[in-house]
Amino acid sequence: MVKNMENKEKMKAIVCSKYGPPDVLQLKEVEKPVPKDNEVLVKIHAATVTMGDCELRSLKFSGVLKFLMRLGLGFRGPRKKYSILGQELAGEIEAIGNEVTLFKKGDPIFASTGFHFGGYAEYVCLPEDGTVAIKPDNMSYEEAAVVPTGGLEALHFLRAANIEKGQTILISGASGSIGTFAIQLAKYYGAEVTGVGNPNSLEIMKSIGADKVIDYTKEDFTKNGETYDVIFDVIGKSSFSSCIGSLNENGIYLLANPKMVLVNREKKAAKKTNKKYISGNMDDKEERIEQLNFLKELIEAGTLKSVIDKRYPLEQMVEAHSYVEKGGKTGNVVITI
Repeated sequence: MVKNMENKEKMKAIVCSKYGPPDVLQLKEVEKPVPKDNEVLVKIHAATVTMGDCELRSLKFSGVLKFLMRLGLGFRGPRKKYSILGQELAGEIEAIGNEVTLFKKGDPIFASTGFHFGGYAEYVCLPEDGTVAIKPDNMSYEEAAVVPTGGLEALHFLRAANIEKGQTILISGASGSIGTFAIQLAKYYGAEVTGVGNPNSLEIMKSIGADKVIDYTKEDFTKNGETYDVIFDVIGKSSFSSCIGSLNENGIYLLANPKMVLVNREKKAAKKTNKKYISGNMDDKEERIEQLNFLKELIEAGTLKSVIDKRYPLEQMVEAHSYVEKGGKTGNVVITI
């Protein structure tokens, strides 16, 4: 007698089974996840493609970091549990685990999955105490999906600098995912903002609050004689050493994407001056949740908005990764699901 096998539900997902160019990403049918007791099942409506996603897919890291990423994620390609990339999303809770109390079925949410990944799919399970919050009611799912990564990074660093009214800040990489939120948050805190970005983004940077804009293809901000209280490099293209002359006395240099080989050198350079060097990511889970809810409040108050460059359906993930990897996007690239 043949034993009847239970038919498990399936979903569409983009699977990365090996490291490489965008076309290693494949649309497949995989098993739909089932929430554990402390998890929520999210029907994803929108996700994003960031430069970080492209670096993970291609494993474009140097030296020790590349080895550590292979050790953590998988040597030839991401292990099965990491094979669906995507670190931020927005969607609707379809089901909850038995012990979940913070959310209910039907709640619209936006979330950062971090190294849990899973955003490139129709569904994902997330722990209820993860970086998850109710979606701002004045944002679409697509607009909300782009907030967790760029918004949280920008807020974390600006708070670390304790930026205040009347200070001057230059944001290098101001036209990207983190930068477009950093401009708006710096203005919220009362700073005078100079945005450095690609030539196609100058008017958009002005429209979201930048007082001055610099086209990085035409001008090197470290050589124009201007000085600032804070310099925030969100893409890691400059160095603390090269920016010392552009900082005022007791100025602060913020670096969101430090190159590991340079971190110790930069810290040593900072000890020889009265100017401060700050880098490193936010690890505290409770802080991330608090900050995501704070961003929600600012959005609902009309202080923050999302900048979206392009939208792609899930089926065009290869094209989306190719576009982002070329560089030069303004704001965010969204995947609609």
